[in-house]
Amino acid sequence: MDLVARLRSAGCVFAEEEAALLRAEASDAETLERWVARRVAGEPLEVVLGWAAFAGLRLNVAPGVFVPRTRTRLLADLAVRHLADRPRPVVVDLCCGTGAVGLLVASRVPDVLLHAVDLDPAAVACARQNLSSVAGTVHLGDLDAPLPDALRGRVDVLLANAPYVPTDAIAAMPPEARDHEARTALDGGTDGLDVLRRVVARAPRWLAPDGVLVVECGEDQVGELAQAVSAAGLQARAVRAPDLGATALVAAPRPSPVPGPPGT
Repeated sequence: MDLVARLRSAGCVFAEEEAALLRAEASDAETLERWVARRVAGEPLEVVLGWAAFAGLRLNVAPGVFVPRTRTRLLADLAVRHLADRPRPVVVDLCCGTGAVGLLVASRVPDVLLHAVDLDPAAVACARQNLSSVAGTVHLGDLDAPLPDALRGRVDVLLANAPYVPTDAIAAMPPEARDHEARTALDGGTDGLDVLRRVVARAPRWLAPDGVLVVECGEDQVGELAQAVSAAGLQARAVRAPDLGATALVAAPRPSPVPGPPGT
């Protein structure tokens, strides 16, 4: 069967594009056949190739590691906008996966001091490879736990592409994600917000006075997550990018009240 037909019969929507990539990247016919068999069996194309394209970047990807989605570019766009003209800005990327968001920010903003964190050792290994070109520091651990205390109150942008899929919805996800990405990178608990609530609760200790927290979430999760942001003493605004199919919440410290004149 023709390569494109094999991929299409396996459910690959962009069979022609995938076939072209596989042919271009395979070193010989044997490798090509092995890769096609893996793809037809359901492995993500990016894992088969060993790399993922993200907003013009090429990132190393390993089996089991979360493959960066195009929609997550919104987080980087918002971060870059906030960091305009800041000298030596501090950026932290939690639940970093391959390090895609942090790398995109660092490739657009000069002199970024970048720290990234993930709970998955395979993801940390990928991120260390991908962020070496921008001197990013990658930590293994749970959310902010491994961050150095010296960053407290100094973070200009705290990013988090945390898992936000409700547990019961994972079964309906495409098999490339459901069967081949780490459960911890997908499962956000009963309503999808378990990890994001923890991120929000920890954000105030790290943010600079004019810093922001930027997280990805589902459109139907904005209201509930905004309540968590308010409870943490932050103020939130939702940002939607219909062209990317993306929704983000941007949270910032509330302005300190201006004291009135004595005796008021």
